[in-house]
Amino acid sequence: MIRTIDVCTVTETIKEMCMEANYYLSEDMKLALQESAGTEKSEIGKKILNQLEENLKIAGEEKIPICQDTGMAVIFMEIGQDTHFEGGDLEEAVNEGVRKGYDLGYLRKSVVNDPILRENTKDNTPAVIHYSIVSGSQVKITFAPKGFGSENMSRIYMLKPSDGIEGVKNVIIKTVDEAGPNACPPMVVGVGIGGDFEKAAIMAKQALTRDVNKHSDIPYVCDLEKEMFEEANRLGIGPGGLGGTSTVLAVNINTYPTHIAGLPVAVNICCHVNRHVVKIL
Repeated sequence: MIRTIDVCTVTETIKEMCMEANYYLSEDMKLALQESAGTEKSEIGKKILNQLEENLKIAGEEKIPICQDTGMAVIFMEIGQDTHFEGGDLEEAVNEGVRKGYDLGYLRKSVVNDPILRENTKDNTPAVIHYSIVSGSQVKITFAPKGFGSENMSRIYMLKPSDGIEGVKNVIIKTVDEAGPNACPPMVVGVGIGGDFEKAAIMAKQALTRDVNKHSDIPYVCDLEKEMFEEANRLGIGPGGLGGTSTVLAVNINTYPTHIAGLPVAVNICCHVNRHVVKIL
């Protein structure tokens, strides 16, 4: 049976998600920060983590952005194949939601209309939208505003199959190490392994939206996430890049089948807020 959704519902939902993601930290990230503050060995590291928690408290109480960089709007839409949208163009409805949310929420507009000419669009659109068609009639929307201090430190590598898992480990740690203080640590690290050039990058971005307290269901990937978490935290970058044992809060890894001749690996770095909100229509 076909379910009909008016695109105005999509616009209003995304409008609210823009503000929610920028004002309030998700529960999984709150818990990760609290745990990090409890285990941090450096005194200055503990102080910084406590300051970050105080910042989150103020942002939520006063409904102001957690961070001044309110990000480029990244949206994942999982659309049930039994869903029909009416009332207008879906993509325009999504962008209208971003437009309204950033305006009503007094969120910084950071998008320019051309990568070279660089004139600000003045409403933070267009969003980066990833669509996927799934079974059923639900629509799952994941909104993840991405700041560019951490985005700029992200990397993609086209490894050779012979590089194997050790090559994968090396580029993950290399990327975190090179990010250093520029990515506003403690960081969350999203990794995509497999697919092709763009599939690996999308998987890495989507990995950042997974609950940071949940590991992969694939045993070797779960082990790799834990190993990379421990090794990254031995780098000593620490909160704010001022030294300590809390360099990363989580390493989330997604995988996909790939070509016999390749081993693509994308590492998408995110700062300590790692904003993401999920809604079901």
